[in-house]
Amino acid sequence: MDTSLATSVFESLSSAVRLDAYRLLVKAGPTGLVAGEIGAALDIPPTNLSFHLKALAHAQLVNVVQEGRFQRYRANMGLMHELIAYLSAECCAGHPEQCPELCLPILAADHVPLA
Repeated sequence: MDTSLATSVFESLSSAVRLDAYRLLVKAGPTGLVAGEIGAALDIPPTNLSFHLKALAHAQLVNVVQEGRFQRYRANMGLMHELIAYLSAECCAGHPEQCPELCLPILAADHVPLA
């Protein structure tokens, strides 16, 4: 991952609405959610939600698939894993095995349940 993509991801997630939508999609897992389900869960009007989902898609945080009249959104977990790896690549001067008390919480974050 390069700095430009990492910056784009962080900029996209700096909105509380987009962060909530992304976390909801992570919680939904590989089945994802259609836009109406996201809007209902977050109590966001369709026009406002569309703006935020487009920003998440532009940052590559979500994948979108057309299903008839609906669009299904799924969290791009691969990108989030890349971001975590990018942020922690230099942990303990590039030797994470030397400081497991610092690096293991980063790796264990994949298994933390979402509230």
